[in-house]
Amino acid sequence: MVRAQLIDRRDHAASRQRLEAAGIHPLLARLWAARGIDDPAHAKQGWAAMIPPGHLTHAEAAAALLADAIAARKHMLVVADYDCDGATACAVALRALRRMGATVDFLVPDRFETGYGLSPAVVDLAVAHPAGKPDLLITVDNGIASIDGVNAARRAGMEVIITDHHLPGDTLPEALAIVNPNQPGCGFPSKHLAGVGVIFYLMLALRAELRRRGAFHDNGPRLDDLADLVALGTVADVVRLDANNRLLVTQGLQRMRQGRMQPGVRALFEVAGREPRNATAFDLGFALGPRLNAAGRLADMSLGVHCLLTDDPEQARAMAAQLDAINQERRQIELSMREEAFNVLTHEAPARPASVCVYHPEWHQGVVGLVASRLKETYWRPALAFARSDDGVLRGSGRSVPEVHLRDVLDLVSKRQPGMILKFGGHAMAAGLTLVESAYGDFVDRFDAAVRELSGVDRFEPVIETDGSLEPEFVTIDVARLLQEQVWGAGFPAPVFRDTFTILHQRLLKNKHLKLFLQRGTQRFDAIWFNHAEPLPERVELAYRLDCNEWQGRVCVQLVVEHGLPA
Repeated sequence: MVRAQLIDRRDHAASRQRLEAAGIHPLLARLWAARGIDDPAHAKQGWAAMIPPGHLTHAEAAAALLADAIAARKHMLVVADYDCDGATACAVALRALRRMGATVDFLVPDRFETGYGLSPAVVDLAVAHPAGKPDLLITVDNGIASIDGVNAARRAGMEVIITDHHLPGDTLPEALAIVNPNQPGCGFPSKHLAGVGVIFYLMLALRAELRRRGAFHDNGPRLDDLADLVALGTVADVVRLDANNRLLVTQGLQRMRQGRMQPGVRALFEVAGREPRNATAFDLGFALGPRLNAAGRLADMSLGVHCLLTDDPEQARAMAAQLDAINQERRQIELSMREEAFNVLTHEAPARPASVCVYHPEWHQGVVGLVASRLKETYWRPALAFARSDDGVLRGSGRSVPEVHLRDVLDLVSKRQPGMILKFGGHAMAAGLTLVESAYGDFVDRFDAAVRELSGVDRFEPVIETDGSLEPEFVTIDVARLLQEQVWGAGFPAPVFRDTFTILHQRLLKNKHLKLFLQRGTQRFDAIWFNHAEPLPERVELAYRLDCNEWQGRVCVQLVVEHGLPA
């Protein structure tokens, strides 16, 4: 295990006091202030606090185009991505558009056949769609880089509306409209909307446009019942949970806890063995999201979309069971690939000082990103894992550490060695590429050199930010439940506390988890360190989360250890 440095977040006393004065729990006030909330109004999670759809550039123009298309009875086709964000975005689009009178179907590209986004190959599939060639394509969670695909669609007699959240290149596609908070000139305050958030905003704008046109006898269909899908896609895509995204996720979780959700979402909770009334962002990111993502990694994400679209609970259960089985298969494939990767790095090709790359011709292309993620966590350096594709090139997926912008590293290698990298894309923490197989050995060295050049260092040390000591009076079941109810995630991390303990007793569970009995002052605690088997000294400094442990009907406080150091 890589040894981490523990540092405490700064106490923003003035902000904390303002939040406390507004009636917010003292511990929450401290945690929120440390994460940048300085105004009680920014802590509001009701729909009224949501940034209005009209603030999203081109949302109203795109809504007018969609309203025209509905009035003209044009056939629409949603082109989705093959991950959880894409699947939930697709489901939001179809559910909302159909309620508002649209004739619409969907298409999900195949990760292995057509690749990501609206490519010319996907346009060919759209033209040959069983429901007939559509008049209008609507991309969700993709399209901002699909210049060739949009041109191909227009040549085939189809117009395109793009909804996306990824960073654009220097040139934008010639679409009818582009709705993307990250496109040039967009002043939308929340730049971190997921793809599902963008299409949700567009559907709100469309309903408002249809209201203005007198299309409804009342205010039109409700769309807040899609909040469970918006929350699931937002959390699963690991976008930054700024105030607006936290609001969207909070609304979705509230509906789940009240038992109001799509049958497919309920079925995913069932197969994951999770209870919706206690739903947390952790459930969405680590239980439901992976089961949807597995379909896109190993099979066809259309199954995931159909699961989220059906209103029949029995159909939803059957499809969720299929998704669960695919996820079990994904786990087995990932475990085997990880073991092979660690074996190679131990005996054949050790990791470079600043990076780690692994390749096996028989690995599954859809799982290499998960292997790279585990390697990054284990070695704490940028990691790439490669598999051979059917066309003979290598397809790689990478994950990075905060100090290294992974896409910039690949860009530098590509410029220094033209032709070595055939294609690449991504962002700071994750990226993908295709590589000439014969160039792999040279690439490994050049990638490591580029990492060192751009970062200015040869080695990286993980840093765990903590919220300092947890006051003894807050180590209670009520406080643990209060923390569980909040929305934590990317950019708004769950609280991790830091204290020194005496270990009264320790033992191994299942030969892999360290069960601890601790003492601090006069208080004693149960604690567990998952996937850590090495015993600890009598006095330790621990970074930990406060959790509830339910066992045989009894609920008690448990500390979940994230890291430990000798005191």
